[in-house]
Amino acid sequence: MKRLGAGLSALLLLLSLAVLFPAGAEGEVRETTVLFTHDLHSHFLPQETEGGGESGGYARLMTLLDRERKEHPDALTLDGGDFSIGSLIQTLYTTQAAELRTMGAMGYDAVTAGNHEFDHGGTGFAQMLTAAVSSGDKLPALVMANYKPSADNPDQLDIQRAMAAYGAEDYMLLERGGVIYGIFGLVGLDSDDCAPASGFTLEDPEQAARRCVDALEEQGAEFIICLSHSGTSENEKKSEDQHLAKKVDGIDLIISGHTHTTLQEPIVEGDTYIVSAGPYCQNLGSITLRWDETGEKELVDYRLTPVDETVPEDQEISLLVDDWKRQVGGTYLSRYGFGYDQTLTTAGFTLSDPVSGVQEGNALGELVADAYLWAVENMEADGPDVETVTVAADGVLRAPLYPGEITVSQAFDVLSMGVGEDGTSGYPLVSCYLTGKELRALAELDASVTPLMPAAQLYMAGMEYSFNTNRMFFNRVTEARLFNGAVDSPIETDKLYRVVSGMYSAQMLGTVKDKSFGLLSIVPKDENGQPIEDFSTRVLRDRNGNELKEWYALAAYLQSFGKDGLPDTYAHSDGRKEVSHSLNPIELLKNPNWITLVTLLVIAGVIALAVFLVRRLLSRGRRRRRGW
Repeated sequence: MKRLGAGLSALLLLLSLAVLFPAGAEGEVRETTVLFTHDLHSHFLPQETEGGGESGGYARLMTLLDRERKEHPDALTLDGGDFSIGSLIQTLYTTQAAELRTMGAMGYDAVTAGNHEFDHGGTGFAQMLTAAVSSGDKLPALVMANYKPSADNPDQLDIQRAMAAYGAEDYMLLERGGVIYGIFGLVGLDSDDCAPASGFTLEDPEQAARRCVDALEEQGAEFIICLSHSGTSENEKKSEDQHLAKKVDGIDLIISGHTHTTLQEPIVEGDTYIVSAGPYCQNLGSITLRWDETGEKELVDYRLTPVDETVPEDQEISLLVDDWKRQVGGTYLSRYGFGYDQTLTTAGFTLSDPVSGVQEGNALGELVADAYLWAVENMEADGPDVETVTVAADGVLRAPLYPGEITVSQAFDVLSMGVGEDGTSGYPLVSCYLTGKELRALAELDASVTPLMPAAQLYMAGMEYSFNTNRMFFNRVTEARLFNGAVDSPIETDKLYRVVSGMYSAQMLGTVKDKSFGLLSIVPKDENGQPIEDFSTRVLRDRNGNELKEWYALAAYLQSFGKDGLPDTYAHSDGRKEVSHSLNPIELLKNPNWITLVTLLVIAGVIALAVFLVRRLLSRGRRRRRGW
C-alpha cells in the first residue's frame, strides 16, 4: 500500500508538471505578448489635454515599452501605420526619416505604411526610406503586401529601388522565444482612397491576405499577425478589418489602424483577435494570448496603458527628440521667422475640434477661416483688390487649442496635413473664382452633405448664410450674403467671386458634383472664368516668396493678437451660420428650387395615384354589394 501510495503521488506530481510546463507534446500550449501602436502621426512630444494634463510623447512611450519588456522578454513590438504627419517634426520626413529612425531606437520589430506615409507622394515615401537607410541607424522591418508603385508611375523604378534597399517585403518570419511568427502588412480600401497622390496601386486586401497567410503557413509560421491600416467601425458593413477576419482564415491577430479606434476590449471574429490602442500615442496597447497548435486561443491579458504625465521620460529618446526639434528650427521654421516653442498669443478658453454632426458652427473652424482671410489681406504678395471669401473644411482641423499660451508648434498641429508645391510639409493656400450661384451651392453642400459626411463641414469668412436642416436636401439654404465684418451685400448669381482655401479643400471642390449625386455643380475657375486644370498655378505666396501655408496663416494671425490674447469672440461660434430646425410649413417650402419642386410633384403624383386606387377599390366594393 505504501508503494502504491508513493506511486500515485509521483504520478499526480508528473501530471501537475505537465499541465504547468507543457513541452514538446502535441497540443503544446504557448503564450504570445504583442505590444502595439498605430496612427502615431509624428507625436514625438506630449500634447496638452483638456483637463490640464498631457498625452503622448515617445520618451514616455519608451519607458512603458521597457516596463512591458521586463515583464514579457519575448514580446513583439508592432505598429499599424500612419506613423508620420501630425507635428512639426514631420517636416524632416523626406530628409531625415525621423519617424522610422526613432521607432528603430525604441525597438519596434515591424511596421506597415498608412495613407499619410504618402502625403509627399510615392517619391517622398521613397526619399524617406532612402534617408532612413543612409542614416545607418537601427530600423524596424517594413511589411507592405498589397501596395506597390503603379506601372504608369514615372518614378516607379526609383521607388522600387528605395523599397528594396530598405528591405520592404510583403511579409516576414520572426523567431522569438521559440515561436516562429509570420507578420504581413495591408493597406485598406478607404486608406487607399485617402492617398490619391500616392502613385501606388492597391491589391484587394482579402486576396493579398490569403496569399500571405498561405505562404507564411507553408514556411512554418506558427502565429500569424496582420498589421492592417484598414480599421474598424461600429457599422460592421464599414468595418474592414472585421470583414477581413471573417473572410480569411489563419490570421491570429490584427493590429488595426486608420480609423483611430480605441478598443477597450478586443473584437473577436472566429479565431482572430482585432485590437486598436487609439491614435496620437495616447496609449500603449498590450495583448497576451495563450494558444496551442490547433489554433485555439485564450485571452490572458489585454491592456491599454495611458502615455501621460505620470510616466517618466526615457532620457535617451528625450535627447533624440530634442535633436529633431533643433533640426526643425534650423531648417523648416527659419524661413518663416518662427521658433518651435515660440509663444504666439494666449487664450482663456478652449477651441475644440468640431463635434461630429453638429452644424451650428465651431469657433476653431471659424478662427481658421478668419486666419486665411487675414493672411490674404495682410501677407499675400500681389493679391488682387477684390472681395474674397475664405473656406476651411472640418477634415483639415487636426488638433484643438487649449487655454494658456499658444505656440508655433500648436498652431502647426491644427493644420498639419499635406505637402506644398515646394515639397515641404503643409498645404498651401490657393485661389480660385466661383460664380454667385456656385457660392450658394457651396453653402448648400455644407448644409446638406455634412450630416452624411462630417469631414465635409465648411467654415467661411467673408460670407454668411442661413439654412433649415428640415428642408429638402440641396434646397436647405434660405439666405446667403457677403459680409466683411461691417457691411453685408447680396450675392449676384452670375458674378465671379474670389475664393481662397487650402490646396486639399480646393481640389475637393471639383468633386462636389459626385458628392451631391449630380445635383450640385461647382467648377473652380481663374479670374477670366476658365476652369482650373492645375491648382499648383494658384498657390498664394508671401512677400518673401514663401508659400502661404495654412498653418503659417493661422500662426501669423494668432501672433497678431500678441499679449492681448485671443478675443473672447472666439470662445464660441459667432453665428455666421444661422441654423434653423423649424418644421413650419411656410419656412420649409418657401423659395423652392427645382429639386424641391420635382420632389413635390412626385409626392403629389403618388398621393393622386393612391387616392385614385382607393376610390377605385371602394367603387368595386359598392358594385359587388349591389350585385352589379
